[in-house]
Amino acid sequence: MSSYASPSGRLLDGVLDAALAAVTSDALDSPGGADGVAALLARRVRVDAPRPLLTFYDDATGERTELSAATVDNWVAKTSNLLVDTVGINPGDLVRVDLPPHWQTAVVLLASWSAGADVIVGRSGRDADGDPPAAVFLAEDALDAAFPAGDGTEIVALSMRPMNGRLARPVPGVLDFAAEILAHGDRFTPPPPPANQRTLVRLAGSYSRRWELTGRDRILTTAGYDTPEGLLAGLLSPLDAGASVVVCRNIDQALVAGRVASEQVTAICGPIPGSTPQERTPAGARRLRTASA
Repeated sequence: MSSYASPSGRLLDGVLDAALAAVTSDALDSPGGADGVAALLARRVRVDAPRPLLTFYDDATGERTELSAATVDNWVAKTSNLLVDTVGINPGDLVRVDLPPHWQTAVVLLASWSAGADVIVGRSGRDADGDPPAAVFLAEDALDAAFPAGDGTEIVALSMRPMNGRLARPVPGVLDFAAEILAHGDRFTPPPPPANQRTLVRLAGSYSRRWELTGRDRILTTAGYDTPEGLLAGLLSPLDAGASVVVCRNIDQALVAGRVASEQVTAICGPIPGSTPQERTPAGARRLRTASA
């Protein structure tokens, strides 16, 4: 294996550096495959639009939400239009996504890439050149915490409540995602993806082959999207392989075995809080890890 530097000099603000280092440059430079994240999603919709792509559980609230590939595509298009038409994002602009594991987080990430943005995940507020992001997505309960942003940064807040509920209270200068999204159309024409996004897609394909993912796989993930496992095993590699994802927030360890069975889970990524080493990978599922895990 040999180290590979992305064409932009970074990939997701360094989150995937170790995962990249474990992949040969030939695998990332080879032609073929989807040209960008929007193309990955479009391919999945063409192949099997009705089948579930994302299933979300929040064991603290009892919520279960299931979205087909067509429904995810609809949400991604609306969010991409919000980014371009309301927030004013142009290709190459920075978008920071600081949200917990959630189906809406996956939508925001896919939409940001579809709009041609350069994505930062987690609390890091500036890129390697010190530029502030053009937009920041935050959960409502994080709005009172200090976070780095520039004078022109647009703040978009999500309540993270069931049924895309609106913010509990309006916040001056903050866009309410649930309110704003209603005005935007469900068709979006993505711009050509930047070079580092093509690298991201090829990295996702490399790991989907390494993990031998197929369209029959169901991956349960508890990992945040600010981790290699969350981004690759919990989102992009399953999208590349035609697999589906079960995203779990505030997971109750006592429910894991039953969920693996009921959701026909074949693989797991991310921690299972409170579990013993023997319980971290329930029978019938395999563990997905990147080179950094």
